Amino acid sequence: MDIAFLLNGETVELTGVSATTTVLDWLREERGLTGTKEGCNEGDCGACTVMVTDHSGTKPINGCILFLPQINGKSLTTVEGLAAPDGTMHPVQQAMVEHHGSQCGFCTPGFVVSMAAGQITGETDHDRQLAGNLCRCTGYAPIVRAAVNAARQPVPAWLRDRPAGPPMGAYVNDFQPTTIAALAELRRAHPDATIVAGATDVGLWVNKDHRPLGNVIFITQIEELRRIEVAPYMIRIGAAASIEALRLATARRYPSLAAMLDRFASAQVRAAATVGGNIANGSPIGDTPPPLIALGAMLQLRNGEDMREIPLEDFFIEYGKQDIGPGEFVEAVVIPRDQESDRLKVYKLSKRFDQDISAVLGAFNIEIKDEKVISARIAFGGMAGTPQRARAVERALVGRPWTEATVRTAKWSFAEDFRPMSDMRASAAYRLETAANMLDRYWREDQGEAVDVREVTS
Repeated sequence: MDIAFLLNGETVELTGVSATTTVLDWLREERGLTGTKEGCNEGDCGACTVMVTDHSGTKPINGCILFLPQINGKSLTTVEGLAAPDGTMHPVQQAMVEHHGSQCGFCTPGFVVSMAAGQITGETDHDRQLAGNLCRCTGYAPIVRAAVNAARQPVPAWLRDRPAGPPMGAYVNDFQPTTIAALAELRRAHPDATIVAGATDVGLWVNKDHRPLGNVIFITQIEELRRIEVAPYMIRIGAAASIEALRLATARRYPSLAAMLDRFASAQVRAAATVGGNIANGSPIGDTPPPLIALGAMLQLRNGEDMREIPLEDFFIEYGKQDIGPGEFVEAVVIPRDQESDRLKVYKLSKRFDQDISAVLGAFNIEIKDEKVISARIAFGGMAGTPQRARAVERALVGRPWTEATVRTAKWSFAEDFRPMSDMRASAAYRLETAANMLDRYWREDQGEAVDVREVTS
């Protein structure tokens, strides 16, 4: 595969690139740019953070699970490229020096690149921006002070004016289509090929399992698949839209969903991971399917020129099995907007608040009229082999008064809907109890009670 991109402002052209060569390995082994570190090699620690810029903006991404073909036509900046050509330090680098933000120094380049990307995008929530960067020395306080200081400084001109890609743009490759039609044709011809969008899962297959992928189809060049359309009657989310793009697009309409997505892995992973990928891999603990199911989302699947649309909940057949045929791929998710007000609440339970996989994730969309439940869509992850509706609970609610007594009775129905497993994240009994408690929390929040356990009160 032939690719072209900017590396710290200079054009790089490569031929015969392996589909599974990571940006991290290439930077360190081929270019000698060792500021980008290998820590976990699975997108958790942030030591390998690089900055990727394209027409959609600048974002921090984990270089260890980013394949070289994914940056075709884009601009890549490493920690070595943050300073000015004359050696003047970037404001983030200067702030880290002044606030003593570096101890052993191993994590420092990743922190610096994340902070520089945040300065460009105007991010001021430094907890959110830096949740994906781990400091083994636990020196977070001076790092955050440095981030606060750097955020007040202007973006340096040498970075602000850097192009989003090389002058000639991206190379055209047989397995890197630029339109949905081309992808459909390629997918039909190679139904067993691995589709790569963000690679936040596939990167682990390569790095940890050493899994051969065979033919790989990269879809990062397809603008149509990255598009999110917000209309009065629906929201259409392209399969290659990032989790971060979904968070931003839903922040005003569905703030509870956006708040949960704040806890979806890290800024680096949210910038790369895609909505379609989170759905298509069929994980029972994927964070996006339960709230999308609760909203009544439909899934659009394409095979060649043929399109079919199914309820998202019907896509998941059983653990490891989805309703997708040979040559077919996920094109988009459509959320109908048929309710006058937002009734969606999403609750994520995990061992760590930030950057952790869900033990249980509950999504509740309960419509009330004249103090009576007129509809209910409740979906969970982590409670079964697939994301699943709590239909018995829904039946126990619909048509009944919206009271604590109704909620208390409905909670018993969770045992009819789910037979959860016990694993390293939670026991079956704990999962059932916490799922029921989430319904109780929904009711109490609806009554105006303050139930946010992280909210500090005097």
